[in-house]
Amino acid sequence: MSEDNTLGPDLARAAVSLVKDMMCVTNGEHVLITADSNTENRATAAIVNAAYSLGAKVASMNLSPPLPLQGALANPYIPDPVIAAAKNCDAWIDLCMPYMAGSEVYDEAMKNDRTRYLLAGDIGAEGMIRIFNRADLDKIYEVADLFYGLLTESAGKQCRFTTPLGTDVSFKLSDEELTIERATKPGGYFIPGTVAIIPELDSVKGVVICESTFHEYYTALEDPYHFEVDGKIQSVTGGGTELKVIDRALRRAGRGEYGNIIHFTCGYHPAARVTGTSFIEDQRAIGCNAVGLGLPFWEEGGGENHPDCVMTGQSFWIGDDQIVADGTIVAPADLAQAARDLELIYG
Repeated sequence: MSEDNTLGPDLARAAVSLVKDMMCVTNGEHVLITADSNTENRATAAIVNAAYSLGAKVASMNLSPPLPLQGALANPYIPDPVIAAAKNCDAWIDLCMPYMAGSEVYDEAMKNDRTRYLLAGDIGAEGMIRIFNRADLDKIYEVADLFYGLLTESAGKQCRFTTPLGTDVSFKLSDEELTIERATKPGGYFIPGTVAIIPELDSVKGVVICESTFHEYYTALEDPYHFEVDGKIQSVTGGGTELKVIDRALRRAGRGEYGNIIHFTCGYHPAARVTGTSFIEDQRAIGCNAVGLGLPFWEEGGGENHPDCVMTGQSFWIGDDQIVADGTIVAPADLAQAARDLELIYG
């Protein structure tokens, strides 16, 4: 990505929005930014400067080379200085990809009743601008609140996803209650712009076709993956040279087996773009769906160790009601209106 100095003011505003408005960093807090040798330097510097401008005590640590794997699989590769810092901060913004969410140090930090962690992954400077400086953050959270409210009241109902490439998968919606919110208290957080949809694992049946993947790295697929699912993932084909990588990633995440589909998502951020280079941004683009594969966090060996694949242009039904049509949120009325309002003020 080119070093475009004209992005300076926009990037600075985006970083302040991330650090202040989303991560709720205040004067005197201790902030850790972890990055790796693939992280765009402008993104790291902007976040450091934003935290410093708020009066925080800031440390930035760069891992080189990047971690080879994410989650608990990264445990043997995380340096001791990072481990020490991550357990002793108020806000931890993780720009590493693969990331440290789900690792042993992450789990310890989440139990210290202090640290607020953000899985920012591979977001770059331009992605930060689009996510945090090209749409109203309050409106982004409003859409999420309405969507999660719908999912909560629809627990146990039959759902279905389709895409133009041939995804057609149905499942029963779990009763897992989720939300996405600002980082006002200790815990783990995600960049806004997508909602998670959790199925009852054994109920998932059908075909899932994905156009990009994060297994050991993030890459677009010239030949999409084709997953056959009946409770568990039965087979995966396609992918060209990436087929062997997803096979070993699935088996690594599933204790030697392919495991389940553990989550779907619905991207709705009007400024996010499908770049093919940023997993974090791509899944938040309108109509995109990050499909998590492997074991859920509540099973041994689960958590953030799973690979993900992204499909685009999705439609989504809850029962007989179509909620998303070709990427656009169309129902219920209050959710559809909030999504339209978000798009109208975009830019």
